[in-house]
Amino acid sequence: MGLALEVVMHGGKRWAFQVASFRGIPIRIHVSLLLVLPLLAVVFGGVFRQSAQAAGIQPELMGGPVFLWGLGVAVGLFASVLVHELAHVLYALRTGGEVRSVTLMIVGGVSEISEMPRRHRDEVLMALAGPVTSIGLSALLFVALVLLPQTRSFAPPFFLFYLASLNLILGLFNLVPAFPMDGGRILRGLLAERMGLVRATRVSAFIGKVFAVLFLAVGLFSFNIMLAAIGVFIFMGADSESRQVLLRSVLEKLQVEQLMTPRFHGLEADTPLEEALVQLRHERRLALPLTQEDRPIGWVVLGDVLAVPEAQRSGRTVREFLKPAVTVAPGEDAWSAVRRMVEAQPPLLLVLEQGRLVGTLDGNDINAGLAVQLARAQRGGERSPRWRQERPA
Repeated sequence: MGLALEVVMHGGKRWAFQVASFRGIPIRIHVSLLLVLPLLAVVFGGVFRQSAQAAGIQPELMGGPVFLWGLGVAVGLFASVLVHELAHVLYALRTGGEVRSVTLMIVGGVSEISEMPRRHRDEVLMALAGPVTSIGLSALLFVALVLLPQTRSFAPPFFLFYLASLNLILGLFNLVPAFPMDGGRILRGLLAERMGLVRATRVSAFIGKVFAVLFLAVGLFSFNIMLAAIGVFIFMGADSESRQVLLRSVLEKLQVEQLMTPRFHGLEADTPLEEALVQLRHERRLALPLTQEDRPIGWVVLGDVLAVPEAQRSGRTVREFLKPAVTVAPGEDAWSAVRRMVEAQPPLLLVLEQGRLVGTLDGNDINAGLAVQLARAQRGGERSPRWRQERPA
């Protein structure tokens, strides 16, 4: 499938487990792949049987159980998908991109690129690297088929032929301009040179959704569950990434200080849970920062406080439930702060200036600030005032 949106990936991480790593990048397998693997083994094994019957091959010349050969093709196909994804990863790393993980799923492979290359040309070449690699693998397998020693067994040469054909299909299919597949990213990169990233993404996402509906319809009418699943995945990815690019274009122009809630004191670490609960409810917050002698040391979550029986809250302090602080600087761009929240998954970030707490940033702050900025952009208004203008002397 090629590159995919990190929002989609974060939703599926809980269902994936790591099996290896490449240059420190986790390689994961999604449980959906394990569920579909036996089914693919049966389907591919059926192709072996039908092809042998069409060629008049006797059962004793098959070279083993067709299910095992089908399983070998299924495993070989997903190994090929992994090589396809690693081609994306290598090019991304070479051009300054950041890769968080690679996951093999029922719909193919997903490379979670947390920082895309800045040049549109590099995005085009990075997206192109996957299909070119798959087509190259297909060529190598066809060469191996030609060089394979003569054998009476039907299965080994057909295995190479079948896997080579699947890699060729994989490479060509990924060139379809259905964003966020590789072909769609190539189209987006080419359009971005003239239209800019936001508009190019919007156009590519629309084309991707058209293909997604087409894939879904064909998949449902032909009972091709895999194609239908790919259609759903493409539609969700196109819609999600289109929104993400728009948000990034806004957030990169803002600084943390323009979105944060100014705060110069937090809960003292020795505050009883009972008092902390009152403060959390008063401010309608899911978490609050903790300080010790005016030095920020972390944060406490509402859920942890509520988990303690009411009768025990007056005798226990928030220090017991201290979470390590995840910090940002006031002058940092808001998009970097959002990425940090996605990676570390804290309910809020502590905004520090010269080691002192000056504010907090959470999802509500970001959503409220985005709403204001998007409305202001539509009206052609000015930027929102900076927090320093409201900060007490």
